Amino acid sequence: MRDVVGNEQSIILRREIYVLAALLGGSTYVILSSLALERFDAAICAFVVTFVVRGLAIVFGWSLPSYYREPRPIDDSTRRKKK
Repeated sequence: MRDVVGNEQSIILRREIYVLAALLGGSTYVILSSLALERFDAAICAFVVTFVVRGLAIVFGWSLPSYYREPRPIDDSTRRKKK
């Protein structure tokens, strides 16, 4: 809602590795805690994974492909003409 009101591109559609790092950290926590690791230890590992992935993305300039496509111009020759 904030992005719509502020007329900004959604953070999910941006090229930065931000949501992906959070997803990897959350997945790490779920997997490690399901493997009978203590919750605190799983949380620390998840934090480290998130921090390292985001940090490496910033340092090395990693980014995801963007979804943005250039709008195609309307071509009158491809349109059906009404008779």
